[in-house]
Amino acid sequence: MNPIVKKALMFAVPVVVVAGFVVALRPNPFPVDVAAVGRGPLRVTLDEEGETRVRDRFVVSAPFTGRILRIELEPGEPVQAGGVLAVLRPAEANLLDVRSRASSEAQVRQAEAALGRARANRERARAEMRFAQSDLKRAEALGKQGIVSREEVEVAQLAVETRQETLKAAEFEIQVAQSELSAARAGLLEAGQGGGGGAYEVHSPVDGTVLRRLRESETVVPAGEPLMEVGDPASLEIVADLLSTDAARLRPGQPVEIEQWGGGKPLAGRVRRVEPSGFLKISALGVEEQRVNVIIDLAGSPEERRGLGDGFRVEVRVVVWDSPDALQVPTSALFRDEQGWAAFVLENGKAVRRRVEIGPQSDRAAAVLSGLKEGEKVIIHPGADIKDGVEVKERGEG
Repeated sequence: MNPIVKKALMFAVPVVVVAGFVVALRPNPFPVDVAAVGRGPLRVTLDEEGETRVRDRFVVSAPFTGRILRIELEPGEPVQAGGVLAVLRPAEANLLDVRSRASSEAQVRQAEAALGRARANRERARAEMRFAQSDLKRAEALGKQGIVSREEVEVAQLAVETRQETLKAAEFEIQVAQSELSAARAGLLEAGQGGGGGAYEVHSPVDGTVLRRLRESETVVPAGEPLMEVGDPASLEIVADLLSTDAARLRPGQPVEIEQWGGGKPLAGRVRRVEPSGFLKISALGVEEQRVNVIIDLAGSPEERRGLGDGFRVEVRVVVWDSPDALQVPTSALFRDEQGWAAFVLENGKAVRRRVEIGPQSDRAAAVLSGLKEGEKVIIHPGADIKDGVEVKERGEG
């Protein structure tokens, strides 16, 4: 063998052996799951359970102590304003003495005053309605000229709708006041007076449907005993209690999606009111939570929600942010550090720690404000072994 070749082999063999040991002892790249940063629609919602309820519910009570006859009306049956709901006979002990009569006459005068106040509220609601309609016309005209934004026009439209509901509530208030006046006047009845041997008819204050029958069989009831609940099941609203921190982000007019109500497709709605007062609620895990009721109006016709009634459970999704083309990253790739949010980006076979500034986020993705670019690959669900600069490979690669 050539002495030069022999000497070269003497040096090469140790080098190859050392290189083999280095390669053998070198740690294998960690397999990781990755996802690409991309653009697309992103919607951020607040999800919570809700319950439907009739917007204007009227509890019909016994106007005086007496014997209520059997109530034949069943829940779900329609009733008309002024229609007979129940028949009540005054008890013998209900004969009025001087003091009781004076008290009953005072209740009549109080009910008459309440009726006058209700009529005044209706006139005020009509005036506010006219002003809101005028304001909407101005906003629409300015909107066509581009002077005001579409959001301001929608706010004016919402104000008109709110005034319409206020006017409707004022009309109901008059009907209730009239019913209370009739009940107060019935308190002046003495046994044996009035048609039907002293029988008194309890009338419905509004057109609607029997929601609940609280009394059925003939029995003696005290004054003020609830007998029946009446309302219009087509006029539904939804109440959902949200965490106070979430409710503070909501504003009237925000769109809502109603799901899991029993129909084939989601229903549309809008936030009408966020109640100004919260309450304490214990969660299923025993955690004390401060909650706030959010009232949601259903959009569309009653035909779209056929079968949905009073006290039904639904799922509501209040849309707080919506973008058709947002740069987004999976939330499973994000983690907290001392300075905010961060993610591991796959660069040249290594995990590189990157500071990320994010915007609104859903349960699956977050909008990227800075720190990441479209098309970059990020490591999702990074474990404790993944550190800045460590070698990694996509799971499934050889």
